Amino acid sequence: MSNRISSNMMYDQSVSLMLSKQSKMNHLEQQLATGKKIVTAKDDPVASGTAVGLDRVLAELEQLGKNANTAQNRLGLQENTLSQANELLARVSELTVQANNAALSAEDRKTVSAELQSIKDQMLALANTTDGNGRYLFGGAADGAAPFTLANGTVTYNGDQIQRQVEVAPGTFVKDAQPGSEVFLRIRTGDGTVDAAAAAGNSGKAVLTDISRDGSGSWNGDSYTLRFTGTDTYDVVDASNTVVGTGTYKTGEDIVFQGLRVRIEGTPAAGDAFTAGQASTRDVFSTIDQLVQTLQMDTSTEAGRTAQQNALQASIRDVARASGSLIDARAAGGAQLKSIDDAASLREASSITLESSLSQLRDLNYAEAIGQYQLEGAALQAAQTIFTQMQSMSLFNMIR
Repeated sequence: MSNRISSNMMYDQSVSLMLSKQSKMNHLEQQLATGKKIVTAKDDPVASGTAVGLDRVLAELEQLGKNANTAQNRLGLQENTLSQANELLARVSELTVQANNAALSAEDRKTVSAELQSIKDQMLALANTTDGNGRYLFGGAADGAAPFTLANGTVTYNGDQIQRQVEVAPGTFVKDAQPGSEVFLRIRTGDGTVDAAAAAGNSGKAVLTDISRDGSGSWNGDSYTLRFTGTDTYDVVDASNTVVGTGTYKTGEDIVFQGLRVRIEGTPAAGDAFTAGQASTRDVFSTIDQLVQTLQMDTSTEAGRTAQQNALQASIRDVARASGSLIDARAAGGAQLKSIDDAASLREASSITLESSLSQLRDLNYAEAIGQYQLEGAALQAAQTIFTQMQSMSLFNMIR
């Protein structure tokens, strides 16, 4: 067997070698210009696929960051709104104490009522606060329209009870602003668990000033009636009108029965009664309305003045409870804001790790690339020199 070597073959091999070296140098030039080791996917298919996956994870982290910013904005607005609402309730509490002054004239009470009405309007405006993007803070998931409307003096809630959750880091969710039904409605009266009230037909001068559980844990949730049999004696009856306790009354001293503690001041009349049992719920707007109605009560008689004082004491308890409810809502929102800060740290740490991995996959080692470029340049120059010399040679010269 013999091998045949022709001038054309040598020529083709030289051209092919120079083109290969030129292509390699062009690729190195692209790498040096972009600073990227992977210019096209074919440079390293495995690394390229891995890099695309890391890019996708980084994009997801970026979107989670946007989610966190939106949630942080809404929770921050909720905090500011509830702070203002609490200031309004503090003013309501001041006005209630002021209105409880027996020296206050009817005209003075009318002025207080007008301010209370103004506070109610301000509270309604706060309850309909938007987040700056046209969405209402306290509407729950139905935040496209104002959650609270006023008709014939009555405030109605039109939102829902859904509190959305927002993912702010992989597997980490925070709660959005609370629905208005939980913030401004469904507020427990009394001390939040038990409440008490004077009977409408009381004729004495006794005023209920406090109600609570006695700490023994023996209250079973039933309702009881404290009924005075004289100015200094009383019976306690349950819902079936069965006497479950008796005692002697002294103004300002606690009366303890069936796990409950009641404090009454003043002189009762025989037949006067006070009921105690589970606290009901009332919205903050109705609490203000009830206070306004209390200030409009007829106080021309001693019984009327006592009834008003009992109603004002109940309002003081209810306003304090509403204020406490707003504070609880602010605390819950603060906890969510803390979670957002923690999630930001987690996202940042994850992003740094991913970007470091991407850098190892994609970023060019300049020293190595420049060295390779110089080597390929020398090889190309050598190939060009050989090709130039080869052009002046012929196999026919060897057989002359």
